[in-house]
Amino acid sequence: MRRSEVLAEESIVCLQKALNHLREIWELIGIPEDQRLQRTEVVKKHIKDLLDMMIAEEESLKERLIKSISICQKELNTLCSELHVEPFQEEGETTILQLEKDLRTQVELMRKQKKERKQELKLLQEQDQELCEILCMPHYDVDSSSVPSLEELSQFRQHVATLRETKASRREEFVNIKRQIVLCMEELDHTPDTSFERDVVCEDEDAFCLSLENIATLQKLLRQLEMRKSQNEAVCEGLRAQIRELWDRLQIPAEEREAVATVMTGSKAKVRKALQLEVDRLEELKMQNMKKVIEAIRVELAQYWDQCFYSQEQRQAFAPYYAEDYTENLLQLHDAEIVRLRNYYELHKELFEGVQKWEESWRLFLDFERKASDPSRFTNRGGNLLKEEKQRAKLQKTLPKLEEELKARIETWEREHSKAFVVNGQKFMEYVSEQWEAHRLEKERAKQERQLKNKKQTETEMLYGSAPRTPSKRRGLTPNTPGKVRKLNTTAMSNATANSSIRPVFGGTVYRSPVSRLPPSGSKPVITSTCSGKKTPRAGRHGADKENLELNGSILSEGSAPL
Repeated sequence: MRRSEVLAEESIVCLQKALNHLREIWELIGIPEDQRLQRTEVVKKHIKDLLDMMIAEEESLKERLIKSISICQKELNTLCSELHVEPFQEEGETTILQLEKDLRTQVELMRKQKKERKQELKLLQEQDQELCEILCMPHYDVDSSSVPSLEELSQFRQHVATLRETKASRREEFVNIKRQIVLCMEELDHTPDTSFERDVVCEDEDAFCLSLENIATLQKLLRQLEMRKSQNEAVCEGLRAQIRELWDRLQIPAEEREAVATVMTGSKAKVRKALQLEVDRLEELKMQNMKKVIEAIRVELAQYWDQCFYSQEQRQAFAPYYAEDYTENLLQLHDAEIVRLRNYYELHKELFEGVQKWEESWRLFLDFERKASDPSRFTNRGGNLLKEEKQRAKLQKTLPKLEEELKARIETWEREHSKAFVVNGQKFMEYVSEQWEAHRLEKERAKQERQLKNKKQTETEMLYGSAPRTPSKRRGLTPNTPGKVRKLNTTAMSNATANSSIRPVFGGTVYRSPVSRLPPSGSKPVITSTCSGKKTPRAGRHGADKENLELNGSILSEGSAPL
């Protein structure tokens, strides 16, 4: 049943009650019947008009609600399409009034969402435009006339965030490069002379366009400035080296050197200018002291000759070294030769240092060999003998290894340069072989000399007897007399026998007497004892030389030459 019909029925019931009540009142007050009928018609007419009016209003309200519902549904469908959401569906049965209210509420909600999305889109577009102008990048492609979906907004937000990160990284790179450029310009005393350089150094950092092209141009500018700075530093360092060399050659006093110590560091333009002025001054002074400078160069030449192991023929090949006409031409020849030698030494420095190391090890080895053949070393009481023996044993192992390493490196160098590596006028390995051969021959000669000396000493002792070796412990003996020849001869033979146990330690050879001989006094013949008898050393001597006697086998062993 419609709401208007319900209202009509309720109105009729109310009207009937009202008329009945009026009739009762009219009857009580005595109003005639015809007047009562007339008044009843008037009341009915008013009530009818009122009901008609109410019905009309209700119908009008119904029409408005239906129209509003239709409009809301259309707008709601449009909004759902624009916002890319599902159409609105009313749940369950409801009245027209509630439906209109629900639709109107949903429309307002959709309108709010649309407005928010449009506002966010506008804000993102503004941010994108600002960032793209700074980064010189194209704008984000989006339809600003339509309502963006949630996914489109999310992608746009992510794009803007990426642009912010790109801007931050490029700005950081720009600031770092700018700082280095400013430092290089200050070091070079360089003033920005191009529009780009002025934009970088003089303008506000926020106004600089952070495009990839500008960043690449910045990096190129920095490389150019750093190259100029490196070249300037190299020139300044070269001028300083030239100044030091001229100082040494001219023997400039320390007080005069300290006067220009402030320009001996740095590479600014004013430093370079000051260094050049000092070089010019020293060059002029060098021309005035030609002989002194050439002699200083000759001292340096001799040092390089020694370091490069030049032979006498190689040294004499540089004839200007021996000239005495001190001219500028002679100085130029010496300068060119010292440059050539310096470069030659630096090019082969490792090889020369290896040869120098071998030379030092070889001298130390010969020194140990010489000490090993010296009997006086057994008087050592401080333990140095043991240290020397350890060093000598270590050197006998490392020296051949060093020779093999040098041999391999020299062979590699000779293959690369297609020429022989010469030391003191001959190939290094030939030089090493000659040194070992000379050492071997020297040992053979020394050994033969010792054998010859021991042989002569033994023959002398066999003929005349040996003198006491420790006179301080035989103070009881009296000078030889004819009456005591037999006793002294026997004592001498005993001493010879006792000393025979020590002599082999020094490499001597012991011979037996081939025949017996009579004592000079002509008394009974004396039976001579052989020299093979052993005699136990006395306690005091044994205790003092215990360390040396235990090492006598290894200390006196010969050094082995490399195969």
